[in-house]
Amino acid sequence: MEVIASVHDLQALSALLSPNDEDEEEDLQKVKPVAKMGPGHIGSPAAPLGKKHSEGSTAYVKKNSKGIWDEDEVTEGAHFDDLADPRPQPEYEIVLKQSVGTEDLFLGLSRKDPSSMCCDSMLVRVKLPDTRASDLVLDVRETFLDLRTPKYKLGLHLPHPVHKHEGNARFIMEREELEITLPMNRPMDCINLT
Repeated sequence: MEVIASVHDLQALSALLSPNDEDEEEDLQKVKPVAKMGPGHIGSPAAPLGKKHSEGSTAYVKKNSKGIWDEDEVTEGAHFDDLADPRPQPEYEIVLKQSVGTEDLFLGLSRKDPSSMCCDSMLVRVKLPDTRASDLVLDVRETFLDLRTPKYKLGLHLPHPVHKHEGNARFIMEREELEITLPMNRPMDCINLT
């Protein structure tokens, strides 16, 4: 008897949870169009629900249907990450620099302060023991620095964007250290520091 009662209970529960199709249609007629929206409607142009967008839609269309991401969606320098490369990462430090004159120190006329927002350039010091300057391969991007030697590999995401073509680097043999100076790319500096 219990088995029949439990089957009967399940059927009653199923009938309760799935009402007639006529009831659903009536309920959907009463619901506002905004309530019918789902995750697929986010970001698409405004169009009546239930209607397909036309061919001339302004919705985003991927160029390569087999690609997961477009090139502009991938962070800069991600293609340099090589997990199978056994070379160690060298020791490094990043120092932010400011150009400060007497008017800044004594009179405070240029509205500069000691914060990183007022820094002009970035100095990256990399310790490279047992390395010659001729062994270095350096590639600087706007937000990524890639340094390779036969013994070391450094893929560094920079904390601020830089002008990639305006920097300079020098190798100091006595300390076995590479110093890379990169001017920072701050598009709002002309507004903030004038």
